[in-house]
Amino acid sequence: MSETESSASESSTIEDDHRRHPAVIATAIAIPVALVVGVLVAAFLAGRDPVHAPVSLGAVPAPASGSPECKTLMAALPDTLGDLERAELVDPAPESAAAWQPVEGEPVVLRCGLDRPLEFNQASPLQVINGVQWFEVSGEDIGSTSSTWYLVDRGVYVALTLPDTVGPTPIQQVSETVADSLEQQPLDPAPLPGS
Repeated sequence: MSETESSASESSTIEDDHRRHPAVIATAIAIPVALVVGVLVAAFLAGRDPVHAPVSLGAVPAPASGSPECKTLMAALPDTLGDLERAELVDPAPESAAAWQPVEGEPVVLRCGLDRPLEFNQASPLQVINGVQWFEVSGEDIGSTSSTWYLVDRGVYVALTLPDTVGPTPIQQVSETVADSLEQQPLDPAPLPGS
């Protein structure tokens, strides 16, 4: 072997040592990519299926909670309100009550069969949402970030408590359910104070 051939052979060997095999390069690229994809998939699945603790609801006077209207409404309520999912209630759960939970924050709570709200009188402003009349009691006066909306035109009083963070979708969907399930009835507000 000549000196030139020997030098070319050594140069070729040195270049071979510095070049990487294609399989090594592919593996070096594939592992980080697979890790990133795995993290993204795990984050997506965690966001889709959050684990919620059951919601605890205290007892409130609800003399008509066992009424046919409440039973009809409870059976018709959806499992989701926008991106909120129906929550399990802690036993003993009040009759004719339901809750829906966001991923984070306070739940939306519905109670059927309540007494007429003390604030609901002949001068109370009403809002019609999807054909259903509601009376709002803001939580601001008591330092709450939730408002309670009372259904007042279906023969049974229903309270829907909405945290300020959930937007209008829950009350719109509940209004649609109410309109489809319960017949409209005449209003029965309290007389004006001092009348």
